[in-house]
Amino acid sequence: MFVKFFFLLRRHGVPVTTTEFLSLLEALQAGLANASAEQFYHLARVCLVKDERHYDRFDRAFAIHFKGAEELFALLPRELPADWLESTWIRELSAAEKAEIEALGGWEALMEALNKRLEEQQERHEGGNRWIGTAGTSPFGAQGYNPEGVRIGSDRSGHRSAVKVWDRRDFANLDDGVELGTRNLKLALRRLRRFARRGAPTELALSDTIDATARAGGWLDIKMVPERHNVVKVLLLLDVGGSMDEHVRICEELFSAARSEFKHLEQYYFHNFPYEALWRDNRRRVDGHIGTFELMRTYACDYKLILVGDATMSPYEIEVAGGSVEHWNAEPGRLWLQRLLKAYPKFAWINPVPRARWRQTQSIEITRELLEGRMYPLTLTGLDDAIGALG
Repeated sequence: MFVKFFFLLRRHGVPVTTTEFLSLLEALQAGLANASAEQFYHLARVCLVKDERHYDRFDRAFAIHFKGAEELFALLPRELPADWLESTWIRELSAAEKAEIEALGGWEALMEALNKRLEEQQERHEGGNRWIGTAGTSPFGAQGYNPEGVRIGSDRSGHRSAVKVWDRRDFANLDDGVELGTRNLKLALRRLRRFARRGAPTELALSDTIDATARAGGWLDIKMVPERHNVVKVLLLLDVGGSMDEHVRICEELFSAARSEFKHLEQYYFHNFPYEALWRDNRRRVDGHIGTFELMRTYACDYKLILVGDATMSPYEIEVAGGSVEHWNAEPGRLWLQRLLKAYPKFAWINPVPRARWRQTQSIEITRELLEGRMYPLTLTGLDDAIGALG
């Protein structure tokens, strides 16, 4: 089991050695993990990962190899028996059957019904259309289908129609060491650079030195100038988790390219849509966030704002107070995005979803309208257009 995990880490680009692997086995033999999945995760990461840049790769390999080792339901209003959410089969519905299933009728009706089910339900259900369960058409549970529902007890989406997710999910930071495929992205981002000479004169000005020496009758007269620096400031906000998981690779390449091109780069994360708080480190996204108002006070309006996300979510997350998929937001996401755009007049949203699919998703169209059309695909042409709007 652990040998396969060792080779899986190597395939994911974690440079783990045999010596480190043997250290992990010795630690396990000494009982340091204490039969806990969470303790084993931290122990394995300490033993096998030497550089924090590889944490994201380790997390992805760990999730694949030890999938389902431990379920967390920390955000549920009440504790649900684990067997209620264990799916023993997956129901396949035809397009006609899906069309016959009706949504409850909006955000408030959905939340009211969930609270009522939590009070009333006393046993496990599977394949039904009302109770919290699995493989059915109820709006609540996992591995089933409903046009609008609350996903409970599953680590991934089936039909991407959930408007709230009660399961706690930990997202990893994007890996800024990814180099493969970033060359063209770097070339595209260079169009945004603006150079100026600032600071102490530390660099030889060859042409000025030659001119001054000639005017001095051949006596060497050295002229110095300050070093040239890229003075463009970039505030990069990155969507992570959920539907963005399938775009991790290309977003890492963009992040890596931006990190190498801009000295003044500040990056923060959000999930699905920016709200009242953002965070710099996904491992501390619960207790290490920064308020969005504080962010706008910290970084002046001369920063260029770049948001990266697929904008694929329930429209409630943009339009409704409390509509966030993971927490209760006091104000709609629409309002927070408008505040950011007002604070940073030079802005662009880069979307990894192909442009041809944008009109199929209501939330993308709503976001594009809020951005006044300044949404661009994550392609070289799209980046060119985005940089033109930022310049």
